[in-house]
Amino acid sequence: MSTQKAQFITLEGVEGAGKSTQKEALCRLLDANGIAYIETREPGGTPYAESIRALLLSHADDAPSAKTELLLMFAARAQHLETKILPALQSGIWVVCDRFTDATYAYQGGGRQLPVDWIETLETLVQGAQRPDLTLIFDVPVEIGLARAGRRGALDRIESEDIAFFERVRAMYQQIASRNIDRVVTLDASADVDTVTETMIAFLMKRWNLSCHPG
Repeated sequence: MSTQKAQFITLEGVEGAGKSTQKEALCRLLDANGIAYIETREPGGTPYAESIRALLLSHADDAPSAKTELLLMFAARAQHLETKILPALQSGIWVVCDRFTDATYAYQGGGRQLPVDWIETLETLVQGAQRPDLTLIFDVPVEIGLARAGRRGALDRIESEDIAFFERVRAMYQQIASRNIDRVVTLDASADVDTVTETMIAFLMKRWNLSCHPG
């Protein structure tokens, strides 16, 4: 069992990057090493925040403006942090979260082309100094990712954006990785699933000094 402080781990990437599959593998690693954790996601993670998620992703005729979308993302995040993420971390429980504020920089800042300083202001307001301890970005060419996402079934409102939108999202994720080398690790998600998993697990075992492999 790890004796280090509870870790806040986020997983990021464009549609079809394989985050969900790799999150399962990460959780198996934590299980194998006796680490208590919760899984969650954004937008969402709590009943109230999930209601906001439904508004954000639905194909309603009255779609939110880009500014409304940004504010709703942070409204959901505020609830998620205060009622789920922070209480878990303060209790020594690790948090594994599918997307967090990096996604807002990527999708609303990169994709929607909203001013980054707006996002920075809201980030400070909602999060204070709280940031993830580790962020895994699963990087994949947009065409490959969208093809994978299309095979999953119907696309939500944001998943239905055009290729240019997702190219901007991917470019912003790459900028985030280059500016946050101590926190962010980029994994090549265009490789086959098992290769991505083994690369991730090897890195995490070394980073956290874990001894039990989930396989």
